Amino acid sequence: MISANLRGSFLRGASLDDAKLAGANLCEADIGDASLWGADLTGANLQNADLSDAELDFATLAGADLTGADLCGADLYKANFEGAKLNGVDLRNANLSEANFSNADLSDSRVYGVAAWKLNLDGAIQKNLIITEEGEPTITVDNVEVAQFVYLLLHNEKIRDLIDTVGRKGVLLLGRFSEGRLQLLERLRGKLRELGFVPMVFNFDKPETKDFTETVRLLASLSCFVIADITKPRSTPLELQATVPDCMVPFVPILEGDEEPFSMFADLWLKHRDWVLDPIRYRSIDRLIERLEAEVVEPAKMRFEQLLAKRTERLIVRDI
Repeated sequence: MISANLRGSFLRGASLDDAKLAGANLCEADIGDASLWGADLTGANLQNADLSDAELDFATLAGADLTGADLCGADLYKANFEGAKLNGVDLRNANLSEANFSNADLSDSRVYGVAAWKLNLDGAIQKNLIITEEGEPTITVDNVEVAQFVYLLLHNEKIRDLIDTVGRKGVLLLGRFSEGRLQLLERLRGKLRELGFVPMVFNFDKPETKDFTETVRLLASLSCFVIADITKPRSTPLELQATVPDCMVPFVPILEGDEEPFSMFADLWLKHRDWVLDPIRYRSIDRLIERLEAEVVEPAKMRFEQLLAKRTERLIVRDI
């Protein structure tokens, strides 16, 4: 049935496992509830077709045109949609686990309730994915895997509570922790755990090969406060300059021995003193750990609470 013309045909509930339908015209066909395990639909025209609740496990739809198709509740486990057109497709409650969407176009699709585990989305276009159910205010994202998280975040109080807990217990450690600096990292982590915090480490070990800015911003925004080791800095100054202005989170700079802060640090401190604390200089790791709670943790916690209060301040409009 290669290149068969089945436009508008009624195939609801049909058994089409391993069917050879490459290049077939199935535009506006009703294939709902059909079994298409392992079917070959390469390059098929499935525009506006009804594939709701169909079983397409292991099916091949590479290069197929599914614009406007209904795949609501369909099982697409390990299906191959490489290079397919899925613009405006209804994927609500579909199982997309381990499916291949590389170089596919998923723009404007409905993805409410999808199962999206281990997807291949290399080169996929994922613009304006609708994560809300019909009848709800429309919210869109640009990534299928993010869609699940964002929806749960909006509708699941436990997840919101979890993020709030991370925000009160997470401490981001920034620095270049290699060679002789590993001992500092381990001692800081151990002391923070002892004080009831969850240390998160970002090690600028190879600053010349990676752009870390977005990752640092995300981790900083999830933290109660940030401890930035600015001893002999390489990448840290650049990341702080890119992160501090955007993250209203306490930053505590530390440096060892007789070192002075890098030249641009004074500008960051002056412009963002509400959340950039005075640098702490320590003579030895033992001394830093001994004074960590009093000189670093407590001031950072106090500043965190001040920033929380500042975020709740009401805007006052003055009439003249």
